[in-house]
Amino acid sequence: MGQLKLSQKVEKKLNGFNRLIKEAYKEGLISVILYGSAASGEFVDTHSNLNVLLVLKNTDLENLKKAAFAVNKFPMINPLFLTESYILRSLDIFPIEFLDMQENYQVLYGQDILKDINIDTRNLRFQCEQELKVKLINLRQVFLRMYKDKAALCNLLFKSFTSVLHILRNVLRLKGKASPYNKEEILKALALEFQIDMNVWQKIWLAKNRQIKLNNKNAKELFIKFVRDLERIVDIVDRL
Repeated sequence: MGQLKLSQKVEKKLNGFNRLIKEAYKEGLISVILYGSAASGEFVDTHSNLNVLLVLKNTDLENLKKAAFAVNKFPMINPLFLTESYILRSLDIFPIEFLDMQENYQVLYGQDILKDINIDTRNLRFQCEQELKVKLINLRQVFLRMYKDKAALCNLLFKSFTSVLHILRNVLRLKGKASPYNKEEILKALALEFQIDMNVWQKIWLAKNRQIKLNNKNAKELFIKFVRDLERIVDIVDRL
């Protein structure tokens, strides 16, 4: 396991959680794997959770109860309990999620079950298209209810921006491009690949991080342009 870029306080909590889980499950525990921002070096103590994949031999509820003490003692840790067979049978349904795990992870204990998983790009394309189209439908519908409420509109825009960016990282993979983790690098790659209005997307990013303020008119304009770019991207993904 490589050196984690976490504060001593956070790493102490992670080690404590890991110890309790190993004590609770003993031979029934196959792997403890840290994934996401904490494994990539982009973890922010005040905003992020620690995502931990726990691979067990058995995930029925009675067995999961053994983890209750550890889970409640360390609320900043977000555990995902799966069996190895469930993972292998779910690669076609959740290709984005497992690719994200595989891209940034560190094995804290046990087997490295993510190393050799293989994702079919056809399943990845299907999930990307489906999630983008669902997002687009939702944005169109909700806009009519929220366009006069700046706070609600901005909240929807910022949440949608984050989730769409996550999906589009994987669309870059489909086009054979590098899939950066840093959000600013993702925006640059998307601007080159899809001719999105970089100025619009950067303003959303800055507003989301409270570096600029939006009035009602600005919020509406950004929302409309964001949806317009998203419509064009969906058409491109549909033809991949």
